[in-house]
Amino acid sequence: MARNRWLKLLNSLGLEFWLPIPLIGLFFWLSTGLLTHQVLSYTYGTTAQIHADSKHQIQFSVSVAVMSIEALIQRQEKLTEVKVYTADSVLKQMEFEFPVTEFAQVDAAIAQAVGLPITAIKQLIRYRLEN
Repeated sequence: MARNRWLKLLNSLGLEFWLPIPLIGLFFWLSTGLLTHQVLSYTYGTTAQIHADSKHQIQFSVSVAVMSIEALIQRQEKLTEVKVYTADSVLKQMEFEFPVTEFAQVDAAIAQAVGLPITAIKQLIRYRLEN
């Protein structure tokens, strides 16, 4: 008798439909987790090796419109970090590191890397010194 009341109550609330949903969700969560782990832990063999130690020089064949240049001079580490912001839609920012700390040397290195005259570099650059 009490069992019939519970069944009628479950029927009236629609819980016979809603109770299996968390179990179905748990099943999908566990199965997709296992599948994701299997796919992400699979190792792929490569025939070509990449050497990350090598440094490459990049020459721009198309000139970019430089908007501003920020140079952070770190005298203790004897290097300068340079960020060049451009007006290009694809290339927004370029970053360089130069092993110089003097203003004239930094200007010359940026001019050589970007391909602009030193007078244009002097108009666009902003220096920051870090001790």
